[in-house]
Amino acid sequence: MTLAIFDQFNSPTMFGLPLAWLAMLIPSILLMLQTPNFIKSRYHTLLMPTLMTITKQLFTPINTQGHKWALICMASMMFILMINLLGLLPYTYTPTTQLSMNMGLAVPMWLATVLIGLQKKPTEALAHLLPEGTPIALIPMLVIIETISLFIRPIALGVRLTANLTAGHLLIQLISITTFTVMPMISLTLATSLLLFLLTILELAVAMIQAYVFILLLTLYLQENVYVPPSSRMPHG
Repeated sequence: MTLAIFDQFNSPTMFGLPLAWLAMLIPSILLMLQTPNFIKSRYHTLLMPTLMTITKQLFTPINTQGHKWALICMASMMFILMINLLGLLPYTYTPTTQLSMNMGLAVPMWLATVLIGLQKKPTEALAHLLPEGTPIALIPMLVIIETISLFIRPIALGVRLTANLTAGHLLIQLISITTFTVMPMISLTLATSLLLFLLTILELAVAMIQAYVFILLLTLYLQENVYVPPSSRMPHG
């Protein structure tokens, strides 16, 4: 049986049960097992300052109402990051290469930011659909365009994560096949092996960057819906 290069993105099953659940459960277990030994470990000592720095960078521009999202955003980022990194190991499966999973993460979180804006400040939230000073003749067209761009946001979140990880895995697969094919030729084997090594390092960077970008865009959407203009925060004398 000859396998195609896209077979690596098929959800594996065993006894009729999808193993994607196991691939998503293991990172959750790794995040939740915080024993006293874990808290004293070097990994925890390195992880906590990094997470604190990222949290401050992402949530400093956001109003205090949006700081409640810090925990879920950082947990989601670590969850996506660990799935991306574990998926680079041999004979593993990467659930984040599936658009359905990424959309399942992107749509609820994006929708929550929109609902918060409609609940907290409906006038300002709806004002994003129509830029100030728009000519009357362009109002219907701009409202339609802005509405479409609003609903494209979760699609962009999910597709960006899927496309970047899928492209990287495909390149690694193709370079690996090429390396085994040209193995009798030493010079080409060394060149493709070096390229494969560099590509693996690049994929490690992509796995980390894409997890960060996913949460960064989500916090930008959140900022639009919880931001309070400075004039409205001034005390009334």
